[in-house]
Amino acid sequence: MKSSLAFEKEEITRECPLLSLVVPCYNEEKALPCFIKEVQRVMPQIGKVDVEVILVNDGSKDNTLGVMQQISSEFEFVRYVSFSRNFGKESAILAGLKEADGDWVAVMDADLQDPPSMLPEMLRIVCEEGYDCVGTRRISRKGEPPIRSFFARCFYKIINKIADVKLVDGARDFKLLSREAVDALVALPEVNRFSKGLYEWIGFRTKWLEFENVERVAGETKWSFWGLVKYSIEGILSFSTAPLVLSVILGLTFMFLALGGIAVLVARQLIYHNSAYGWTSMVCIILLLSGVQLFCLGIIGQYISKMYTEIKKRPHYIISERSR
Repeated sequence: MKSSLAFEKEEITRECPLLSLVVPCYNEEKALPCFIKEVQRVMPQIGKVDVEVILVNDGSKDNTLGVMQQISSEFEFVRYVSFSRNFGKESAILAGLKEADGDWVAVMDADLQDPPSMLPEMLRIVCEEGYDCVGTRRISRKGEPPIRSFFARCFYKIINKIADVKLVDGARDFKLLSREAVDALVALPEVNRFSKGLYEWIGFRTKWLEFENVERVAGETKWSFWGLVKYSIEGILSFSTAPLVLSVILGLTFMFLALGGIAVLVARQLIYHNSAYGWTSMVCIILLLSGVQLFCLGIIGQYISKMYTEIKKRPHYIISERSR
């Protein structure tokens, strides 16, 4: 039996197709007015398509919620939901996808690093060329610290070698999705979500648009270097079991090296009848082997921790407030 919510959505009739813009926000009080202004500027270029903007407040510590409330009261096409605390961008994206009613849904940031001016071309592609999704990727990392750019490229090379899905270097979360693709994403139940990988895992025909990197219009980036490292590890562990294989290979390698070393020491004692000296080298070997063991245990622990969070089946987020 279909839920009442499903019947409500089926009864809604629109003269024009609907485009939903999902915008996760964390401390974006300065950027939001600029974002809405830019969306207003682009809307006439979209054509005969209605637009709704869904702002998701991910437990911001500044006045982001107050700005959302004001914008929602001024513009009928804008609505918002607010989390009870910070649950992370992945949860905010999921909440926005669930709230979206559009025939197409675009996920984008509020800082204008995902240019709304690309939306008309993205819509044209899905309507005229038959694609289900249109993704965006940066062809440059202008304005980004060199060390971050280096590690970002390393991440894409590593995950594309060991994971089942293939990620596009420079891919942004800015993506236009068909209703079928959105429904497929929402249906995925896992708690540990990595959207870039999930976009690729669900399949569907995707076309990529390239653009030059754009600086933030206001505010500061919320991604620290360590935060990006943890996010990268999350992506690798979510779509590959290769680290577990690596731990097995390391264990076997050092086991055979240890056996070889023992054989050499025994042969030396039998032939030359003298003890093997060097307690310092022995301590170093013990430390090395202990480090490898801890590394392998850490990999296994990461997978077990993800199983633990999935088994608890806690909700991805809690909404404390929404626009009426």
